[in-house]
Amino acid sequence: MRSIWKGSLSFGLVSIPVQLYGATENHSVSFHQIHLANDCGGRIRYRKVCEIEEVEVPPEEIGKGFKADDGTTVPLTDEDLSSLPLPTAKTIEILSFVPASEIDPIQLDRAYYLATDHASAAKPYVLLRSALTRTGKAAVAKFALRGRESLGLLRVVDDTLVLHSMLWPDEVRSAGGLAPAESVTVRDAELDLAETLMDSLGDLEWEDLHDEYREAVEELVTAKQEGRTPEEPAAAPTGGKVIDLMAALESSVAAAREARGGDREATVTELSAGRRKATGEEAEGGERKPAKKAASSKKTASTKKSASAKKTAEGGGRTAKKTAAKKTAAKKTGAKKTTAKKTTAAKKTASRKRAS
Repeated sequence: MRSIWKGSLSFGLVSIPVQLYGATENHSVSFHQIHLANDCGGRIRYRKVCEIEEVEVPPEEIGKGFKADDGTTVPLTDEDLSSLPLPTAKTIEILSFVPASEIDPIQLDRAYYLATDHASAAKPYVLLRSALTRTGKAAVAKFALRGRESLGLLRVVDDTLVLHSMLWPDEVRSAGGLAPAESVTVRDAELDLAETLMDSLGDLEWEDLHDEYREAVEELVTAKQEGRTPEEPAAAPTGGKVIDLMAALESSVAAAREARGGDREATVTELSAGRRKATGEEAEGGERKPAKKAASSKKTASTKKSASAKKTAEGGGRTAKKTAAKKTAAKKTGAKKTTAKKTTAAKKTASRKRAS
């Protein structure tokens, strides 16, 4: 590998001569634009043209310009830019050491390996690496690369220091309003199945990962060169609307286990049993019956008992009322008879007095 930058890594009074090497490379598929008319196949290229004079401009006549707030473009020469203060042009300046867990990965950009530039730099290099490893911290730094100052995150990977360029805080957009706004309830049974699916996928074999699209493009190009029909690519899975989340999770777990050599039918049976248990279903008479039906039966029985009790109470009430009415009528009748007797006796007494 060729180094892309030379300078020093400094923290406090310690300065380590280092070189930067690109830690990644781009293998993504790219295509040329070509002229299709008359089977020409010639490359289509972009030329730099002045929009005022409408003429192609050679590289030596091209400079830099900055668009000001009022819309005008201010030309800037290399001499103008070189006079600007840029203390990190040749120095990776460590600002602070922070727990690695505090760094949001969304801020990380390109990665670079740091190597020592001189044999004398080995000791401070290993000292810094060991300190970062033992404390579990990372270093936040500032550095300039290709004329642009950036934030950097210095951390340890295996036995090498790695520098990640970082976005400035104001370059990270807010995620506000992007998450579902409505209230969503997730049941424990659904979480259990989701965790089961996560576990069933197994460990990740990093060395087995590859770009299937790039391989398909390479196979297509080779087939065209050889004048043969390319192999039929595997059908891509089609997406659809998930109607039953639990059923989808169960199917996913079963498929993952089957792919790892498991028994799909046994897995589905096991998950279905767990699902019924988690959703409150009970076994009765050797068959699975929903708990809702049992609850409905209990409710019906309870309703019948309540109705019967109500009728009994009503019947008892009516009987009591009739008995009370009879007693009242009997009392009234007795009272009338007593009054009549008293009246008759009074008349007889009066009659005897007159006769005497």
